[in-house]
Amino acid sequence: MVVIGGDAAGMSAASRARRYRKPDDLEITAFERGHFTSFSACGIPYWAGGEVDGPDALIARTAEEHRRRGIDLRMRTEVTEIDLAGQRVRARDLEGGTDRWHGFDHLVVATGARPVRPPLDGIDAPGVYGVQTLDDGQALIDGLTGTDGRRAVVIGAGYIGVEMAEALVRRGFQVTVVDRSAQPMTTLDPDMGALVHEAMCGMGIEVVTGAEVTGIVTGPDGRVAAVATAAKEFPADVVVLGLGVRPGTALAEAAGLPLGESGGLLTDLAMRVRGHGNVWAGGDCVEVLDLVSGRTRHIALGTHANKHGQVIGTNIGGGYATFPGVVGTAVSKVCDLEIARTGLLEAQATAVGLRFVTATIESTSRAGYYPGARPMRVKMLAERGTGRLLGAQIVGREGAAKRVDVAAVALTARMTVDQMTALDLGYAPPFSPVWDPVLVAARKAAAAVRDAGA
Repeated sequence: MVVIGGDAAGMSAASRARRYRKPDDLEITAFERGHFTSFSACGIPYWAGGEVDGPDALIARTAEEHRRRGIDLRMRTEVTEIDLAGQRVRARDLEGGTDRWHGFDHLVVATGARPVRPPLDGIDAPGVYGVQTLDDGQALIDGLTGTDGRRAVVIGAGYIGVEMAEALVRRGFQVTVVDRSAQPMTTLDPDMGALVHEAMCGMGIEVVTGAEVTGIVTGPDGRVAAVATAAKEFPADVVVLGLGVRPGTALAEAAGLPLGESGGLLTDLAMRVRGHGNVWAGGDCVEVLDLVSGRTRHIALGTHANKHGQVIGTNIGGGYATFPGVVGTAVSKVCDLEIARTGLLEAQATAVGLRFVTATIESTSRAGYYPGARPMRVKMLAERGTGRLLGAQIVGREGAAKRVDVAAVALTARMTVDQMTALDLGYAPPFSPVWDPVLVAARKAAAAVRDAGA
């Protein structure tokens, strides 16, 4: 068994296969081009903001721990070629510079995702940082502590962008977030993204929307000095890129493995690459089935990657497991504002030909009379005619985001919004109003379905 990639999916697959089969029955070799293995990239913004320690605290299992479990993990080794016909991969020792072929019976492609880094003038200037790996995180922290200036610009207002904006505020920087979309968080519908925009401005973050970045301006010393758009330049001592990621599938594509619309590898439910009986793939480099739309999507999350690895390792080890798909659940926060979504947005539902109604409600996290009750807004999409839940979005303060899990379960079970109104959810004044906000939204959505008719 050869594994390309030493993070969540790859090492979960290796560890799971090792539980099933002993070293004398299955030799496992894993290649990782970086300095760290099995780490939490999701924790980098919180490390940068000083809320958690790093980098060691963000490592779930070290390379030596994997080796003690019978996995030959080769760090700082990059696979540069896959020879499917010969069942071998070419690996380069990045420290020594030597190349060597390694044969496989089972190949696991877990090459992750690569951050979007547009070809802008100045994009590689000192003071411009990405946040994909722990090496990136350390470079960013060193840069934040090493600069006397206190002006930071974040390019992109998705999950990483808003989380990094919070980290920089915590570091005492004056923060500007620049995004080309009409509202931050395009993983929400625009009306819900407007709530995020308003809250960020209230936190002292300058949010510039509808602005395409045209270049990075550098000073006489070559360091970043400003971020330029068509209309204006925004002074910057530090620039953080938060433009999202794309599947890291260049190696797989060169080998002729099948890719989907978003560039991710296509697999069956067992996480076997389609058309290849002994090649498996998981993590941020694959597309998975969206259980709501019925189409494949690329969603880069560590939760999925670990599950993919468990499925792959079980199947290679001799057991049987499948990954049925996702409903698109994600949560985030910026300062004390919680942001959550699951299922489809309006634009996504329209794109796949679904007819739907929407319902939006205002509620509180606790009984209104109980101390600490905070406002939240919940939006639901339901299929016209059937009433099947299609999606939910929540924006609010403490206690808001994790309520989206109720909707995620309902989506997985293909429940209607009318059925959801009868869910037996926990209630006590410190935790919820008598009618939980999710149920209030479901009740309003059910009424909208009835009013809309067939």
